[in-house]
Amino acid sequence: WVPELNLTVSLRLDGLSLLFGLLISGIGSVVLVYAGAYLKGDDRLGRLLLLLLLFMGSMLGLVLADNLLTLFIFWELTSITSYLLIGFNNEDPASRASALQALLVTGGGGLALLAGLILLGVAGQTFEISALLGQAETVRQHASYLPALLLILIGAFTKSAQFPFHFWLPDAMAAPTPISAYLHSATMVKAGVYLLARLHPILGGTPEWFWLIATVGAITTMLGAVLALRAVDLKQILAYATVSVLGTLTMLLGIGTEGTIKAAMALLVAHALYKGGLFMVAGGIDHGVHQRDIR
Repeated sequence: WVPELNLTVSLRLDGLSLLFGLLISGIGSVVLVYAGAYLKGDDRLGRLLLLLLLFMGSMLGLVLADNLLTLFIFWELTSITSYLLIGFNNEDPASRASALQALLVTGGGGLALLAGLILLGVAGQTFEISALLGQAETVRQHASYLPALLLILIGAFTKSAQFPFHFWLPDAMAAPTPISAYLHSATMVKAGVYLLARLHPILGGTPEWFWLIATVGAITTMLGAVLALRAVDLKQILAYATVSVLGTLTMLLGIGTEGTIKAAMALLVAHALYKGGLFMVAGGIDHGVHQRDIR
């Protein structure tokens, strides 16, 4: 596509990308139907459906990309489209502030991710993910391994709301329920988890990978659970519960054994299904009684 930058639009469909692709398109289709009923008669329905489809396309591009730089482009597209989705109620100052906060956190993490991916590509002498799989040992022995790992983890942790970047996710509840159901069940917050799973064969298997990722995941799991117990807003309870599950997924990928990776994939599918459903139920309650305070 741009040979001078070693940028190619190469797509790769394997078991991991197929799993995420099915969740993105499957949950997305259900959310589109739900959104049509949720905003029935609302003049903004067309705009919401367009933004949801753009976001779905960005996520599919992210999980199918076989080039590190192409992956980054779609990664940033998800940040931009999620900003527009979270700030959908643009007349509400709280909604605009939440959208800007999410954009700054994930956008800043994206810049760190770009630097890390460039270091990874230089260490492996290729930006093709499928080719890097054969250069894993070379990458792990390279002097740039630790800086690349740290920068990539910053990008993944900001996107998947890991401690200490967990605060933006509950604030994103200012968005309408169909958006919350989609962003927080099968798409945006799972992007960081996907990145860790995709790069595990290349960067995993080292003490640095284990201690950094497993520790942050464990802290996030406990913190999210405690904050969920203290919350009184129905959607915020679900958001903090999502933070806790994302921490568990991160911890399992950090441990990195065959058993924990299989467990992470099973939990990922289960969470996408039940959390999407719970958000839709919460939206129905809010739509009916105009109240989310459980007190």
